[in-house]
Amino acid sequence: MNEFELIALLTRQLPANEIVVAGAGDDCAVLDFGNPERLFLFKTDATVEGTHFTQKTPPEKTGRKAMARCLSDVAAMAGWPSAAVATVGLPQGFDPAMIARIYNGMAAVAREFGVAIVGGETTTNPGGIFISIALLGTVARGRQVLRSGAKVGDAIFVTGELGGSLAGKHLDFEPRLAQARWLAEHFQIHAMMDLSDGLAGDLPHILKASGVGAELLKSAIPISQAAKSAAKKSIEGKQALLAALTDGEDFELLFTVAARDAVKLADAWKGRFPALRLSCIGRIVAGKKIFIRDKGGTRALNLSGYSHFNDKCFS
Repeated sequence: MNEFELIALLTRQLPANEIVVAGAGDDCAVLDFGNPERLFLFKTDATVEGTHFTQKTPPEKTGRKAMARCLSDVAAMAGWPSAAVATVGLPQGFDPAMIARIYNGMAAVAREFGVAIVGGETTTNPGGIFISIALLGTVARGRQVLRSGAKVGDAIFVTGELGGSLAGKHLDFEPRLAQARWLAEHFQIHAMMDLSDGLAGDLPHILKASGVGAELLKSAIPISQAAKSAAKKSIEGKQALLAALTDGEDFELLFTVAARDAVKLADAWKGRFPALRLSCIGRIVAGKKIFIRDKGGTRALNLSGYSHFNDKCFS
């Protein structure tokens, strides 16, 4: 059983109440506490030694990543973060100075985006260090963007470049909060999420939630220089495109918008965020499958991204 099969099993009969606008199955929960202007976002994420960082990772970068992962999920809802609590599990014999450095990294990125860290918990964990962040945010009522709104004919966009995140980006990525909020303020974004498990792993979440399929244009997929460099050095012959589709931890925005708005959006983006690449990589189609098109024609894309509990990352 992989991560997503387990999530489906565990969330099948979760209780809900009148405050739940969107629960399990999106980047954040969306909650309605009666504020006439805003809905609340609630998110938790864990960063685990051996999975998301190693003992050689600079502690400040470990802390930064732990907080930034949640910030990226709030961005995916077109929201803004406000307050967080942090739970840290530590093995026996931990180094207090090193843990303080983790907290320094966590606090630095929180401060950058105006997030208050208001508490948390420390506990023991014989398996190594883990950090769990729970984050609250808000989004203007009616401007929250879910995964479930993609429509046939939509253009599919992605920010930045993909693949090769282990070269450093997985520790230093910038949560796309400002970009997502700008998108929601100026365009009718139909569906959006952040890319944590690779394009081939995350796009299916939008497609399943929306009941649609997708066709990607191979030449339009933005491949990072890190992925290209890694492909050249790979003794297994791993292709750069494969890395861009499956590596994960890019933390870029993946979103869909009506085709009639695509050119206008792309032009406006260049003026607002000239340093950040934006690529139209395909379109939403009828059905449930993902296809990829190149000069040789169109074929089904039988790939998946990273999945916990399953070391087979692609098929």
